[in-house]
Amino acid sequence: MTNKWHLKEIVLLSILGVVFAVIYLLAYGVGQGLVGFLTPFGLGPLGYEFIFGIWFIVSIIAAYIIRKPGAAFTSELIAGTVQVLIGSPAGPMLIISAAIQGLGAEFAFAVTKWRDYRLRVLIAAGVFAAVFSFVWHFYQSGFFAYAIGLVAVMFIIRIISGALLAGLLGKWISDQLAKTGVLRGYALGKELQKKRERNDAA
Repeated sequence: MTNKWHLKEIVLLSILGVVFAVIYLLAYGVGQGLVGFLTPFGLGPLGYEFIFGIWFIVSIIAAYIIRKPGAAFTSELIAGTVQVLIGSPAGPMLIISAAIQGLGAEFAFAVTKWRDYRLRVLIAAGVFAAVFSFVWHFYQSGFFAYAIGLVAVMFIIRIISGALLAGLLGKWISDQLAKTGVLRGYALGKELQKKRERNDAA
């Protein structure tokens, strides 16, 4: 598989970044609602953790579809930058957060030298994005001020959310798109086509 980027891949990466920037902003509202619901119970900090994997999903989808070094990181960075440009309440610091999340996801693919895109690797990408982002937020958002038990629960929930909402859901969404035929010109679409041809020949 060549690492040379084609124009259509760059265009798709950009489109994914913009689309998920909007989705991420909508998720922010959902997170606020969860925080408000849990705060009376003293569990407000857990609100965002349940859905945090959503903020990693574009990196998994982009990497799984395009399968080139940098796809996970760049798509996340684009999504973060677009969020800031369209008025995210998080402000410019969000770009740094997005970059760190993208690096976490990219790390999982780098370990396999960008050759393995099976479900376990996609889940690992979601998990690493969660770990990288949590370390950053531990200092940037002041998690160290919370009780150790609460921080541990936050970390565990974010890991699970990254695995399920980014890794598992990201794969499912990509596979559904590939089945429509719109991704036939990309690595995932070509892989699906080869599987169909093998099945037809069997």
